[in-house]
Amino acid sequence: MTSLRIVTWNINSVRLRLPLLADLVRDMAPDVICLQETKCPDEFFPHDGTEALGFPYRAMRGMKGYNGVAVLSRVPFTVRHDDPNWCGKGDCRHLGVDLDVPGGLELHDFYVPAGGDIPDREVNPKFAHKLDFIAEATAWNRGRGPTRRSVLVGDLNIAPLEHDVWSHRQMMKIVSHTPVEVEALTGWQQAGEWRDAIRHMLPEPQKVYTWWSYRAKDWAAADKGRRLDHVWVSDDLVGKLSGHQIHKPARGWTQASDHVPVLVELKL
Repeated sequence: MTSLRIVTWNINSVRLRLPLLADLVRDMAPDVICLQETKCPDEFFPHDGTEALGFPYRAMRGMKGYNGVAVLSRVPFTVRHDDPNWCGKGDCRHLGVDLDVPGGLELHDFYVPAGGDIPDREVNPKFAHKLDFIAEATAWNRGRGPTRRSVLVGDLNIAPLEHDVWSHRQMMKIVSHTPVEVEALTGWQQAGEWRDAIRHMLPEPQKVYTWWSYRAKDWAAADKGRRLDHVWVSDDLVGKLSGHQIHKPARGWTQASDHVPVLVELKL
């Protein structure tokens, strides 16, 4: 039986926070790291630094200053080049790979648009883009049929459940927890018959957060978090889930991202 440890992390600039990747590897011992918001054109990706951490297999889709996703792996993989160009924008928000593990494993790394501040698609183009992106992802999953031997991770920028936010009542009109976003994300999940791996292991009503705003003077004392970072698995992998970690101490690292790494372990 093979153990596979997958971490997802919105790093908020891979070059700026490259030293923190060493802390992540030390603390979490991942086999695969899926990054979002790398903010780095492919030609400037820090290959030497990530190679030194023990990840010889790497793929990335990046652009200057915004967005960007990357997969770092200790195990070989093949990049899935035929996955869609979401909303026709070419804005580096998705990377799919096929991992070379027993039985094979399809892995998708997503960075969903944040959606701006106003939860109204008519007056806020960023919110419209977010909903359109999820609608396209939902149609893509529905067209592919039920997922098998698959994992989807990333910063999906929506906290769907009541206990995924610090205050369900106060967050209902705040982008990331509005009913229209929750409905959209739930539809995507159902279209692929995905299972929420973290909530499988940490069911409600446990409060679970992966993001704390930079705006709080003392993020830990306020603890006004949201669960924006997700791991979904296909139904046939639910029984393979053997562990998880939400690395909250990472929010207190020097020059920390506002997101923390999230890990799941599978016994394949």
